[in-house]
Amino acid sequence: MHASLGVAFTYDRYLNNSLGCRRSLEECYHWSQSTAILNRRLKEPIEAKDKDAIWGTAAALAILTFSSPDACTPEESWPLRSSDHFDLDWLRMSQGKMSLWHIVNPLRPDSLFRVMAATFAQMNSPLPEIGIDGMPRAVATMCFLNDSSTPKSNPYFYAAHAVSQILDLPDSEVTTGQTQIFTRSINGAFERLLRERDPIALLLLYLWYRKARRSIWWIELRARVECPSICSYLRLYHKRNVSVQAFLPGGALGD
Repeated sequence: MHASLGVAFTYDRYLNNSLGCRRSLEECYHWSQSTAILNRRLKEPIEAKDKDAIWGTAAALAILTFSSPDACTPEESWPLRSSDHFDLDWLRMSQGKMSLWHIVNPLRPDSLFRVMAATFAQMNSPLPEIGIDGMPRAVATMCFLNDSSTPKSNPYFYAAHAVSQILDLPDSEVTTGQTQIFTRSINGAFERLLRERDPIALLLLYLWYRKARRSIWWIELRARVECPSICSYLRLYHKRNVSVQAFLPGGALGD
């Protein structure tokens, strides 16, 4: 209940923008309460009757974390700001939620979330294992990918394919399941590059933000500050990287 109310108040902020980027007291209260209750609950044995509540709370907390950046302006936001342990905190929350998947199994026959089977299937749809089929040539070139590339030979492989799947879709056809394919690809070597502010990794995140924000409200709330922050960071520190600059506003491939 607290997690659902927290998301409702966050969505209200998105619709009305009455508080700008600041979370309301109601948001903070329900977010805090749901986090505390979930933490206590996870220390106890999980019974069947609690599985839906646990999964729903974890999913809501992931949305709350993503939609609530600490910064109000691009200058205060990652990656422009000095690095700290809160960078990409939304990613840790998302990974934490998915760690509960096998425990609560949202697709079990008696689960309320079984109606989302198609969305879950989309989120977990496999990405290519070799080559650049379906990838815009400019994205492949920027990521040093070719027909023989694999996830083992190139750390950008999965992320580039995930972004490419939504780049040319009409905004009205981009779904939550499709956007989550990219977040699922943020792990291992690619995650390390992103945390190190590698320009190509940042550009892939920027391209994802630019597309996904138009369709998913909670992505838009973070993209408002991080998208221009990434853009400014790349222009400031990687202005000689022609293939990256081409994708930014004003570039040959910019929106």
